[in-house]
Amino acid sequence: MSGHTVEKIYVFKRYERFWHWSQAAMIIFMMITGFEVAGFYENFGFQRAVELHTLTAWALITLWAFTIFWQFTTGEWRQYIPTLKRIDAIARYYAWDIFKGLPHPYKKTVLQKHNPLQRLAYLALLAMVSPIIWVSGLFYLFYAYWPEWGIDQWLRLEWVATAHLVGAFMMAVFFVVHVYLTTTGHSVFAHIKSMITGWEELHDDHAKPVSRSKS
Repeated sequence: MSGHTVEKIYVFKRYERFWHWSQAAMIIFMMITGFEVAGFYENFGFQRAVELHTLTAWALITLWAFTIFWQFTTGEWRQYIPTLKRIDAIARYYAWDIFKGLPHPYKKTVLQKHNPLQRLAYLALLAMVSPIIWVSGLFYLFYAYWPEWGIDQWLRLEWVATAHLVGAFMMAVFFVVHVYLTTTGHSVFAHIKSMITGWEELHDDHAKPVSRSKS
């Protein structure tokens, strides 16, 4: 996929990049410790893995609290409103047009950073995967209080553990797909670079010609 760079736009703000990479690091670490707690391997040791997993979970909740505040005070939450506009063209692009070297049908802008397929993926993550992980995780965390709250009368720890593990595998699948899609720009590291610097490079198949003017 070739193209001459004609414009750069500042897409990802400083806090957005901090949030993205901090969240990514914590999610990766939680998967590492979580799968150890589930018995897939031994690294930190069971008890230490539980402590690190729990500590990171609280840190991630704190980060999300700040991020939700940032999203609503800046209006960035609008970037995630789902839409089906041109969803068929975007799905077709990722299914086979990309392998033909055809240009991406979606033109990224400062006000529309995520294409419709990305928005639906984030909606699925927030509406299905995250609730499974966090609800089961909190039940897991406060297991000692079940008898006091009467929860042990109708809920079994095995069910919670299974739900949490299923959610973890779903998150792992999302993570792998997300990482793969970061390689589908004009170069393998183009999207990753934009999330580091904040600047997105628009090529001639993705941007209108820009007249020469003072920057």
